[in-house]
Amino acid sequence: MTPGLDTVFAALADPTRRAILQMLLEDDMAVTDVAEPFEMSLAAISKHLAILGRAGLISQEKRGRLKWCKLEPDALRPASVWMQGFGLFEPVNLDAFEAFLEHQFRDIAADDGAAG
Repeated sequence: MTPGLDTVFAALADPTRRAILQMLLEDDMAVTDVAEPFEMSLAAISKHLAILGRAGLISQEKRGRLKWCKLEPDALRPASVWMQGFGLFEPVNLDAFEAFLEHQFRDIAADDGAAG
């Protein structure tokens, strides 16, 4: 594996970081909004965001007084290509994958709303 793949797979290994990526599928988010659903400090979330940033999975920019996070889905492409090399995986259509995840999150949100 190349160091880039190592970095991407290491970033994806953590469930908090995967949850952050799922949240960013919806839209860009301020760091404080990313941190809101997690029971950890803003400093801990910032460390997770730094790891995702080093892997190229997100980018961050300052907008006014807030730092915003944006998903960079193309960073998953090398990992997808590497996995496809085993012949066990179908080619990943990132647009279709994003649409699938958005549909899943809408269903989860609807179920949570009905339960509450």
